[in-house]
Amino acid sequence: MSGDDILQLFAYLLPAVVTGAVAFYFFRLHTRNEDGRRRFLLHKESQKDTLPVRLQAYERMTLFLERITLNNLVVRVAPKGKNKGDYENLLTKQIETEFEHNLSQQIYMSDECWNIIKAAKNATIQAIRSAAMSETDSPDKLREDILNQTMEKQSPSSTALAFVKKEVSELW
Repeated sequence: MSGDDILQLFAYLLPAVVTGAVAFYFFRLHTRNEDGRRRFLLHKESQKDTLPVRLQAYERMTLFLERITLNNLVVRVAPKGKNKGDYENLLTKQIETEFEHNLSQQIYMSDECWNIIKAAKNATIQAIRSAAMSETDSPDKLREDILNQTMEKQSPSSTALAFVKKEVSELW
């Protein structure tokens, strides 16, 4: 084979190789787009099923946060005796019971949101305990102290509730 024959063979092969490369590129691009489209449709379909469940979880946690807001909790849960410590334990138990009832909702929320809700719960319990450490000796006086505390500063539940609302608005 002479140099002319090799050049002529190369001249025939070059358009075929270029055409094959372009066809391969477009085929690969098309399959990627189709995979992306399928994933998007699958995600859209699954979100149609999971969105109501996720919204229900956020609703339940909103209700939990409203129920453990100190002024709502103190008004809803009346002391059963004359012992301040018993009332403190009753309030704490109410919060813990409510939290345990809603524990399964964490699988539908982001970790950050769940951690903020847990922090609000713990801060609320801490606020009750710090109010109980005062010189008060009756549960009614403890209720007053807790209500006075809530008027002085923002409730941890309201901060968590604002975050929950922000996260729900991002779901749409």
